[in-house]
Amino acid sequence: MSSAKTIDLAAHPLTAWNGPLGLPDFTRISDADFGPVFDAAFAAHEAEIEAIAGNAAKPTIENTLAALELSGQALERVASIFWCKAGANTNEAIQKLEREVSPKMSRHFSAISMNEKLFARIDALYAKRADLGLDAETLRVLEKSWKGFVRSGAKLDAEGKKRLAAINEELSSLGTGFGQNVLADERDWALFLDEGDLAGLPDFLKSAMAEAAAARGQEGRYAVTLSRSIYEPFTTFSERRDLREAAWRAFTSRGQNGGASDNTPLVRDTLKLRAEKAKLLGYDSFAALKLDDTMAKTPKAVHDLLDPVWNKALEKAGEDQRELERLATEAGSNEPFAAWDWRFYQEKLRAEKFAFDEAELKPYLQLERIIAACFDVAGRLFSISFEEKTGIAGWHEDVRVFVVKNADGSERGLFLADYFARSSKRSGAWMSSLQSGYRLGEGSTPIIYNIMNFAKPPKGEPALLSMDEARTLFHEFGHALHGMLTEVTWPSVSGTSVSRDFVELPSQLYEHWLTVPAVLEKHALHYRDGKAMPKALLDKMLAAQTFGAGFATVEFTASALVDMAYHARPDAPQEPLAFEAETLAGLKMPDTIAMRHRTPHFSHVFSGDGYSAGYYSYMWSEVLDADAFSAFEESGDPFNPELAARLRENIYSAGGSKDPEALYTAFRGKMPSPEAMMAKRGLV
Repeated sequence: MSSAKTIDLAAHPLTAWNGPLGLPDFTRISDADFGPVFDAAFAAHEAEIEAIAGNAAKPTIENTLAALELSGQALERVASIFWCKAGANTNEAIQKLEREVSPKMSRHFSAISMNEKLFARIDALYAKRADLGLDAETLRVLEKSWKGFVRSGAKLDAEGKKRLAAINEELSSLGTGFGQNVLADERDWALFLDEGDLAGLPDFLKSAMAEAAAARGQEGRYAVTLSRSIYEPFTTFSERRDLREAAWRAFTSRGQNGGASDNTPLVRDTLKLRAEKAKLLGYDSFAALKLDDTMAKTPKAVHDLLDPVWNKALEKAGEDQRELERLATEAGSNEPFAAWDWRFYQEKLRAEKFAFDEAELKPYLQLERIIAACFDVAGRLFSISFEEKTGIAGWHEDVRVFVVKNADGSERGLFLADYFARSSKRSGAWMSSLQSGYRLGEGSTPIIYNIMNFAKPPKGEPALLSMDEARTLFHEFGHALHGMLTEVTWPSVSGTSVSRDFVELPSQLYEHWLTVPAVLEKHALHYRDGKAMPKALLDKMLAAQTFGAGFATVEFTASALVDMAYHARPDAPQEPLAFEAETLAGLKMPDTIAMRHRTPHFSHVFSGDGYSAGYYSYMWSEVLDADAFSAFEESGDPFNPELAARLRENIYSAGGSKDPEALYTAFRGKMPSPEAMMAKRGLV
């Protein structure tokens, strides 16, 4: 392996992006490159930090805060490509390196945040911030930077700093291991079926299962996998109760199968270390530490939102279950109603109440048309357009590249998309960036990407989405717009760099435009004849939007409440899975509904700490998004240009440049109450 000293970061394809459109040239990048380039980039960043910290001149915004924000660009570049590959196209070499790089990365940034000379310079600027004549964004960045240093241990004594760095390093390794274990369980499990096992399954699902089986070397058979795009429709339509049960048990036990991929000990150690970290930094609990920099601020505020919703959802789910049990009895079932029956009979109840089922919608929800709908709505709201460029290599052959253009034709940035599930990709859907947009220094244009896990159709057939998958596409594209439309000076407040319980607002709000009738009429076209979705079907679908609200809200809110229960206590439970069961029992969780994310595969919370003590934030943001879209509804125009301009300025373009309450109030004139959200969910 080459030493760090031999790497020319100004010329290496991982750090000097000389590919088409200013992208990395993925054709010149190999997995073996990452290790040496990471080492060189760490060393280069360390040298930059030492130069800033050791500067003999008195600290200024330019020589300290700006220099710090612009440092480490080579490291950012190699890391952005690496973490993209680790999530979207991994392999044994990448996973091995991930286990090595994660603790190195933690160690590197711990050393920066605990650099006494560097913090002294930031501290000096913070102390006289009122006298520096700073604009509002710069003042906010200075304050956030100072608080970030303090929350990262800058004021601890030497022993405290050493312990905190060790905790952070261990947590980083645990998070990496957790995510790799979940991926292993998802990759290694498949239920292979034959033609006689497919009773009740619609054609689109059979095609996806045939493709999944072929990809696993079982040509001519059909595979149930643990990708949601196959698992959920299978448990919705399969008439084979035994097979639904097998799939349900495999799906809910990911990360809890014993052996090398069992996440139970990793969760226990993670919770113990998080509790110790919070105590070390002077907080009552890890939740108190994490919520300190959010809109909610305290666990009590989170419960004030979640508890009333939970009670309404339990009531609604109970009513629904009685109806589902009736249908099961009428169908001749003598078995007690179980969790693997819920989706199956819920779909039959939908057909009974609204005279349609999800399978009727699929032919009208072509992936290509839903992508076009995303772009169309963005154009109508924000006057931007998307032009696909073919023949450009990405991290996988499925990656697509789009140039994002402003109304005047100038280029705003790039959008990359990777839509299909594969065994080398972790489950779920997400947005991230190879490069964020900002004006500081020489400036930077955004390069944003979306990752999905839709079932890949056989060659020559269109990919058809469920309504839930179409919403997911709109959701992640809303996050992408938050990154692409950013108009800030400072990198650290660019795009999605906002508080955790505000970051879901742009994404969840964008989902609303999917079901605007004018959008569906234009883009929901049958894949065979190109005809628009019939108005009768459209009306039924819109009427049924809140159908199943009890089930959906219980499975989500249970996960949020368990997450908060783990992290709001001052210590860690000795047996996390027993604590999960006790918490759910205390909540009177129905045994016929599983948490959306059980602890052993709750990647939001344990594969890194991004949403730890923060899973509630989807619902917190939902309060905002329901209220925000009602502004358009009240105006009578879902594309109201005046509202769209305010939305762009204060939500999609502002990043973290201002306090989120101030941003939302500037758009809407007031902060919302939860009533609109509960009405939108169909709980009131």
